[in-house]
Amino acid sequence: MLATDFEQAQKRVQELIPKIEHHRFCYYVLDNPEIEDIEFDKLFNELLELETKFPELRTPESPTQKVGTAPSTEFKQVHHRHPMLSLANAMGAEDLDKWQERLEKALDSNDVSKLGFVCELKIDGLSIALTYKDGELVEGATRGNGEVGEDVTLNLKTIKSLPKKLNAITLPDGRKKIPAEVDIRGEVFMSIQSFSEVNKQLEDDGEALFANPRNCASGSLRQKDPRKTAKRKLSIWTYNAYIHDLEIEQPQSHHATMNLLKELGLPVEPSYKLVHGISEVKEFCSLWDEKRHSLDYQTDGIVIKLDDLKLWDWLGATSHSPRFAIAFKYPPEEIETVLEYIEFDVGRTGAVTPCAMLKPVKIAGTTVKRASLHNYDQIQRLDVRPGDTVVVRKAGEIIPEVLRVVIEKRQANSEPVVYPTNCPICDTALVRGADEAAFKCPNIHGCKAQITRRLEHFVGKEAMNIDGVGEVLVKQLVESGLVQDAADFFSLDLDSLLTLERMGKKSAEKILQQAEAAKKRPMANLFAALGIPHVGVNMAFDLAQYFPSVDKLASASAEEIEKIEGVGPNISRSVSEFFKNPQTIKLIEKLEKYGVNLEDSADAKASLKVSDALLGKSFVITGTLKGLDRLKAETEIKLRGGKASSSVSKNTSYLVVGENPGSKLAKAESLNVKVLSEDEFLELLKAT
Repeated sequence: MLATDFEQAQKRVQELIPKIEHHRFCYYVLDNPEIEDIEFDKLFNELLELETKFPELRTPESPTQKVGTAPSTEFKQVHHRHPMLSLANAMGAEDLDKWQERLEKALDSNDVSKLGFVCELKIDGLSIALTYKDGELVEGATRGNGEVGEDVTLNLKTIKSLPKKLNAITLPDGRKKIPAEVDIRGEVFMSIQSFSEVNKQLEDDGEALFANPRNCASGSLRQKDPRKTAKRKLSIWTYNAYIHDLEIEQPQSHHATMNLLKELGLPVEPSYKLVHGISEVKEFCSLWDEKRHSLDYQTDGIVIKLDDLKLWDWLGATSHSPRFAIAFKYPPEEIETVLEYIEFDVGRTGAVTPCAMLKPVKIAGTTVKRASLHNYDQIQRLDVRPGDTVVVRKAGEIIPEVLRVVIEKRQANSEPVVYPTNCPICDTALVRGADEAAFKCPNIHGCKAQITRRLEHFVGKEAMNIDGVGEVLVKQLVESGLVQDAADFFSLDLDSLLTLERMGKKSAEKILQQAEAAKKRPMANLFAALGIPHVGVNMAFDLAQYFPSVDKLASASAEEIEKIEGVGPNISRSVSEFFKNPQTIKLIEKLEKYGVNLEDSADAKASLKVSDALLGKSFVITGTLKGLDRLKAETEIKLRGGKASSSVSKNTSYLVVGENPGSKLAKAESLNVKVLSEDEFLELLKAT
């Protein structure tokens, strides 16, 4: 309840300010928020209401009078020519009505129903200022405190969808001209697919995961090493431009500005729309409430701006936000359920991850039965216990997470969680590095959970692809003693397989056939299958092109490996150390004994590059392909010198469309990217 008298209000303001500043620091500087956006908004809005009711409590140092936070001292500071403000929030239809009333009052009009508004999906990312001179990107900076930001130019240049050179625009007299100078505003973000890939790699490495795509994008952009940023596959949408060129007029409307950005070759969020009146604004917000869940990027609301730029100047801004725009925020879907018990999973790197096993509940259209509790620190912070009623939501609408415990519903006999000190599988004492979030089981070669997870990875589709051998069968093989390391898959015979429960002769024969075929897989598959730390499918492919045999890669120095494009010191050192490990040496000897190819044959070497026909071409695949799976399709592209990417940008050459394509199709069409059907794609492969 809002404080009603001055003394109460003063006391509450004094409580709110340090609390809000702390959470701003966690969000903007540490990229590690401690509370959800909606909780922060409640605190901020409460302070704003108190200061409105008691203006004498408002000071220049108040969070309501600031934007962002002070820029980091690790980066060169950039002074923004045009201040970068935050947006006021509308938490529902009533707030939109109140904004309409404020507009009518400020514009001295009783009817704003005919005014144009541009609605854009609100991207949950990192605000960025770009400067292009004579078409060249010369500077890029974070918002910082709105006046001064951090220079992240080199990192921004790693974003593939951001053009390094602008297109010329057509002047009224028909001439083409590149603006002498233009300041651009945009939002850097990470696609859901890229976010999942980053977290999967972090999980494999036993490192702390990012809570949501926004934190991941922010942490990635503010890396000191641009090579690390490049690996995170960031994206950007732009939404404003300030032209500094006497021959080029500034657009008179925001809608025209968006069209100008597209003409310059800059990426813009394709769903923006010009509407008229608050009623149409509400319709747009309602339309995207459900539709947004199908996008490959995260949006938590709609940005609404008056279209007429003359009204922007007329209305002006507070020290915190412009009066001509507002951000409509969708409420997060939070559901109560019961945490039945906590399970501790051991991954292939030995990292022990606690998972909340929940009474099944439906959130954002899917049934959720489990949610990661991340690590020991998270359990301590939440004080979550078995039997608790908990509030669950999808973090960033992607990953199920336990948000908080409903303490008043806690059972009287509940006990705090006792975090294991020993591995729940092999009973080895767990260890935790000084800078690590996860406890790990150090029994790498003796812990059955780690062995099983590594074996599941080895036979997987993107590795040795032994069809018919899945999670259940791997577990059976390990428990029966038939398979203890990856080489043992190739020692299996019909008699041994038939000893397994529910194993038929036909299934056993098929597995043996698949294992025999796997012996001839290219080195790219084997390098991916071995589970080398920091080496995924794409990196394994690159390694195989330079080192087409196990011997050549194993004998290469870290310095030699680092010469490969995209390989940094951490990866090169990891690869070098992996092949020096006695257990790896023993495994390689066993693989050779069972007839697994450790060197690409002449045919395989040739197959590493069918041709250079697609050199310089970038492909993205969306939807389900009928004739071949996505991995195979991407491999065929790479064998012809092309690149396979996960996100559509201006630099994408082709979008290959299968059944049930996602939002990538709309984006490709907005960027005029050539779209291929599956049949057209297969014809292209045949021709090359």
